[in-house]
Amino acid sequence: MSNSPVKPAEGKLGVLVVGLGAVTTTFMTGVLMARKGLAKPVGSMTQYDRIRVGKGKDKKYLLYKDIVSMASLDDIVFGAWDVYPANAYESAINAEVLKEKDINPVKDELEAIKPMKAAFDKNYAKRLDGENVKTVTSRWDMVEQLREDIRKFKAETGVNRCVVLWAASTEVYVPVNEKVHYTLADLEAAMKADDQENIAPSMCYAYAALAEGCPFIMGAPNTTVDIPAMWELSEKTGMPIAGKDFKTGQTLVKSGFAPIIGTRMLGLSGWFSTNILGNRDGLVLDEPANFRTKEVSKLSTLESILVPEAQPDLYSNYYHKVRINYYPPRNDNKEGWDNIDIFGWMGYPMQIKINFLCRDSILAAPLCLDLVLLSDLAARAGRHGTQRFLSFFLKSPMHDYTKGEVPVNHLFQQYTMLKNAIREMGGYEADEEID
Repeated sequence: MSNSPVKPAEGKLGVLVVGLGAVTTTFMTGVLMARKGLAKPVGSMTQYDRIRVGKGKDKKYLLYKDIVSMASLDDIVFGAWDVYPANAYESAINAEVLKEKDINPVKDELEAIKPMKAAFDKNYAKRLDGENVKTVTSRWDMVEQLREDIRKFKAETGVNRCVVLWAASTEVYVPVNEKVHYTLADLEAAMKADDQENIAPSMCYAYAALAEGCPFIMGAPNTTVDIPAMWELSEKTGMPIAGKDFKTGQTLVKSGFAPIIGTRMLGLSGWFSTNILGNRDGLVLDEPANFRTKEVSKLSTLESILVPEAQPDLYSNYYHKVRINYYPPRNDNKEGWDNIDIFGWMGYPMQIKINFLCRDSILAAPLCLDLVLLSDLAARAGRHGTQRFLSFFLKSPMHDYTKGEVPVNHLFQQYTMLKNAIREMGGYEADEEID
């Protein structure tokens, strides 16, 4: 290994997940099974991908762990919060994503993962009704109780360091409010004043994580850490943040397929995306205020790849629509349909149809693993603030909108950013251009 400026991954890594539902239990079960040699972590970049370092005769293709010190699957210790009291084994069975035969070999370990009481406000997810919730006097009290949970988890498990990952439901849309969300002082004042309208429960988790020296990852489209006040806290605590919303199915297709249209200089008239899903995520998104949060994240992808200003002949006038329909019979097996109306030579119209029958949690689990391991890596490398190199895994990558920054949504440009960051942290040259 070259002169890597990263602290080595010594000791155990705590992974505290908000939400012990389908995604989380699939993630946990897969990790526990993989470290027993009973399953393969397919879809995980940190476990399979090889990156080129060096050029010419010095060129090598290495796994991430051979470029920079990474926590291994054996190092991970899981914990969780959830509004439902069921342990991880019961939740995994209830989720009906994995077959019982793929859960039972790690039943004992899963049963030992019992969720801590969640910091919850029913106004943010009206469709959820769990009794495993904290009694709090204010949003600040919520933060204090969550900080205590993190300290207790560290003490009881003896983990060396910790990462907090949000894999819970999409909250009601919280618009950015400059009077509350722009400075850390204003954010803290609002928490202490119990401003329930501007302070979502997820913000309390993020604040608690960062204050306790844990990187925080937002796996839903919530506004949570996508505000200047949290960027300030992240700088102050020296902790990385990443978000938002796991890029699993339809948006993955969009961020990978839109570049085909753009690279070949074909025109776009319209892109209609619709989804059916029946899991708890679908139930929560059936509520219009929660869907609004998701819609904002799904709509943002295309506009930064097929840019109207850059190619007015091709992209000045397309219509982009996104729909999500709750359909219980499908459970976790969601289906995404894309109808793409394009035009070619002399303006003649053509169509592309994509039908992706995905398994939501099967696609999200490896993202959880990669985001956790890479956020831990970023923390050990002394990186704080928004980790733009993790945008590869996220639907609506965080960016500094106060300065007019445009996020990179193009999958292959995001992949270049990821590779360059790993190279840099490994002490190699970040030698790929992002065109």
